[in-house]
Amino acid sequence: MRKGKTFIVSGPSGVGKSTVLNALLQKRKDVYFSVSATTRPPRTGEEDHVHYHFIDVDTFREWIVKDEFLEYAEYVGNFYGTPKKYVDAAMEEGRDVILDIEIQGAIQVVSKRPDTVRIFIAPPSWDELERRLTERGTDTEEKIQKRLLRAKVEFQTAHTYDYFVINDTVENAVQELDAIMTAEHCKPQERMEIISGQ
Repeated sequence: MRKGKTFIVSGPSGVGKSTVLNALLQKRKDVYFSVSATTRPPRTGEEDHVHYHFIDVDTFREWIVKDEFLEYAEYVGNFYGTPKKYVDAAMEEGRDVILDIEIQGAIQVVSKRPDTVRIFIAPPSWDELERRLTERGTDTEEKIQKRLLRAKVEFQTAHTYDYFVINDTVENAVQELDAIMTAEHCKPQERMEIISGQ
């Protein structure tokens, strides 16, 4: 049985990552979407092990000491991280794993696991990104401008990724992600191991 691969998907806020990944997960049932651990309390409607693995600060610190995270960060007084054990279990089952993480987290993961495949999702234009952020109706104009500024900084690192997907339509972005994941399992080394293992 083939072993799964880890795919990092990064991109600026408002680019539509969640929508694209949800559509991809509907299409590919062999994919595990990595659930982060966090020390923040659950919000209304959030379920443990579904939206996050909710753990206390002492446990989180213990996991850091034991090197049980692929990446972690502190954000607004709470810790967030990607536990290795769930990722590894899914890969051993032959499932590909998707990590929806920011650029700093991606750097941490790749430093530990250089074979991780990195995909950057970008908007078709800056105007379109601004329109999407505005239409969400969740941010003030000041916050939108800060998100756009941050997006331009993130864009500067896009060339360090393995693939670049433009989310002009959800269908096109899903098709490209699907093709990338399929192609990554068509590398000679993996295919030859399948044949020689028979």
